[in-house]
Amino acid sequence: MQDIDYEIFIVGSGLVGSTLACALLESGMRVALVEAKPPPDKVDNNKNQIDLRTFALTRASERILTNLGIWDKFTRISAFREMYVWDANGEVHFKSIEICEPTLGYIVEHNVMQTALSERIAEFENLTIYRPAKVESFALTKDEAAMQVHLDNGEILTTRLLISAEGANSSIRRMAGIQYKQRDHGQQAIVATVKTAESHQETAWQHFLPTGPLAFLPLSEPHTSSIVWSIDTPLAEQLLNLDKQAFHQELETSFAFKLGAVVESGQRASFPLQSRHVLNYVQTRLALVGDAAHSILPLAGQGLNLGLLDAATLSEVIINAKTKNRDFGSYRELRRYERWRKGENLVMLKTMDGLKSLFGNDSALVKQARNLGLNLTNNSPALKQLIMQYAMGIKGDLPRLAQ
Repeated sequence: MQDIDYEIFIVGSGLVGSTLACALLESGMRVALVEAKPPPDKVDNNKNQIDLRTFALTRASERILTNLGIWDKFTRISAFREMYVWDANGEVHFKSIEICEPTLGYIVEHNVMQTALSERIAEFENLTIYRPAKVESFALTKDEAAMQVHLDNGEILTTRLLISAEGANSSIRRMAGIQYKQRDHGQQAIVATVKTAESHQETAWQHFLPTGPLAFLPLSEPHTSSIVWSIDTPLAEQLLNLDKQAFHQELETSFAFKLGAVVESGQRASFPLQSRHVLNYVQTRLALVGDAAHSILPLAGQGLNLGLLDAATLSEVIINAKTKNRDFGSYRELRRYERWRKGENLVMLKTMDGLKSLFGNDSALVKQARNLGLNLTNNSPALKQLIMQYAMGIKGDLPRLAQ
């Protein structure tokens, strides 16, 4: 094995890339982290301003972040203990107490997570950060024992394994020629922070409308929620352009006044809804994690959770191989990661796409069957428990960090 600059080269220092870096750094590996964006200004998480981007984290994600010494660094976090889902004629109500768990999950802001990860990463001496920097090209060495990486600053570095955690528009995936299947749903997800007259009751609320689901996710202040409103693009553009009072009225009506009047709201933003899944997660000395490998609809807030499970799984495969003196960057070893995660990610992606199609169907017969299914689920404790356990990440083929 020839001398190399880094054992692992991670491109993308976002939530998934930084979590993966922490897992590998803890094992003593030499890691390089490359990020195209310059360092952000220091975030003061004690201020009242809430990040527009929030994530619903499962209990599995909680375990991963706790085991890596990240969870305790969060300065603000909101637990939700119940989830209420309904449409015109059916409903299902999930409660953590029904499975003897303290919570169903947590709502955490993006900047709170990123700050905690940055603080944790700074504690490692075996990490080198290149920022701002971009990978211009890469290629296997002649003996395929390493990957040679060319940065835009002129540096040429070698690594045993190149990992893309860049997100949905991964440049590494493009340069590697990895194909993917993509579905554009013709919708936007509108996000905003709102205050309501009534308390959210530590409950995640989701109303399935013919145009798409509207979710209210509870934040730490009892009357403040983060909304995610998935809606057809033309309607989304109209909602984004409404004045505050008109937007509040549309929001109240669409949410059936479940939390009373909307008394205040902040900045609104939107992002397109797409589903994407690559055909191959790995090549020799190359792996994709998180949104670089798969993008999912935000119906159940599973996107980041899947990425964190990717990171935990890939780190376990790498560390196990190294411990046994096997070449962790070889295609044979990396395929263990692909086989472990690809099937489970695909099931979740298809499930979310299926739910969107099911709840967006106006057929009277489909509506009747859908509402019957919701109500039957609500009246079946065993089925509800099973759904909650899988959604929370306390069942399934989990990596050690998630156990």
